[in-house]
Formats: sequence, C-alpha cells, structure tokens
Amino acid sequence: MKNTAIKIFAFIFISLSTFAQKADEIFSKHIEATGGKALWDGISTYSIKQAYRGNSAADYDIELKGSFSEAALYKAKTILKRTFIFGIKGQEGWRKVPLGSSDKATQYETNDLSEKEQDNMRRELKENVLPFFDYQTKGYIATVVGSETINGAKTTHVELSGKGVKYNLYFDETTGLLTRKKLTLGTGEVITEDYTKYGDTAYGVKFPIESTYLSSIDKRNLKVTTSVIFNDTIAPAFLTR
Repeated sequence: MKNTAIKIFAFIFISLSTFAQKADEIFSKHIEATGGKALWDGISTYSIKQAYRGNSAADYDIELKGSFSEAALYKAKTILKRTFIFGIKGQEGWRKVPLGSSDKATQYETNDLSEKEQDNMRRELKENVLPFFDYQTKGYIATVVGSETINGAKTTHVELSGKGVKYNLYFDETTGLLTRKKLTLGTGEVITEDYTKYGDTAYGVKFPIESTYLSSIDKRNLKVTTSVIFNDTIAPAFLTR
C-alpha cells in the first residue's frame, strides 16, 4: 500500500514537472520569436501608448510608463477629454482625479489607492510587457491545457494562475507568438485580447501593435493600436505623487 502511494505521488510529481517544463518551452519559443532572452532581460523601463476605438463617445486612450528598478508605474486614461492618473512607486499608490471643466487648465485632486488597487498595479508593472514575466517568482502556476484553433490558427493553450488572477494564453504553434490573452480578474471580469499584428520596436523586440479588446463588463469590441518604447528615460514627474 505504501509503495503504491509513493508511486502515485511520484507519477503526479513527474506529470506536473513535465507540464511546467513544457509551458516554459512554449514561453521560451515566444521569447525567441520576439527578439530573444537577452533583449527581454535587458528591459528596465517602458512607455506604452494605446488607442481603444469602437466608434463611440466612450473611446479612450491609455498611457503607461513603467520602471522595474523603481517598482513604479504611471497609468493615465483619457476619456471625453479628461485624463485620470494612477500611480505606484515602492509602497506608495495614488490616484489623480481631474477637477473642473475640460476647457480650462486641469487641476487634480490626489488621494490614496487602496491596498488592493496598489497590488493590482504592482502586478501589472511587468505583466503589461509579458503576462508570464517572472511568473514563478510571483508564485504563479503554468499548466498546458492543450491545442485549440483560434482565428483559424492552431494554438497551444497555457493557463497561468495565481494571486487572484488567471490568464488563458494561446500561442501560435507555428510562429510561437502569443495570439490571444484572456485575463480573468478577481472581480470576475474577463478581458480578452487578440493580437492581430506584431511590429518591430527600436529596441529590437517584437511587440503587438494591433489587437482587439473585449471586456465582459463593457461588452464592446474595441480595436487597439499600440506604440511602445523600451529603455527610455522617464521624467521623474511621471513617477511622483
């Protein structure tokens, strides 16, 4: 009986190790297809601009600026000509809400982000670049689910979960590129992004520059265009409360 239990445990351990290793191989294939490990490991800062368009008054723009060494992230959302700013740096987290009408010089009211909001932004700091960045360090578990056809292409489905979030990631089996990212948040919201076009950055890595975006809350199919600069100098004002 004891030997049987040991064998079962060993089988389960080996099976889990095999799946984890296979997930790492899939992640590595994406890394190599988009520039290589050395380049990705060399990223210290980023500036991302995204336009979310659905031909309505609710269209918006997002600007992100992240610094890994400072554990800092700036996030600005502009909608209806008003810009809402969120930031974290170290153990601080803040929100800046625009006051007054949009036709006058903007003044902001600043208040603290909740601990949960700060934790979400700290998670996003590296996941804005790659959802599986340092996933093991964060305690995430990667599991290969199987093969699925997404938008006519055969993909490998990897589930990445931990810290109250779950990613379902779909990698093109031919190119190795991530073609779909489905993020399930702790609130129950599901965000699905399909990456339709990758482009070369000045830094040398490939990054999604065209995609579609669907939130289970808004239920609006949005087209997204993205531009990114890696290892740029971020002005201190962006990362200051």
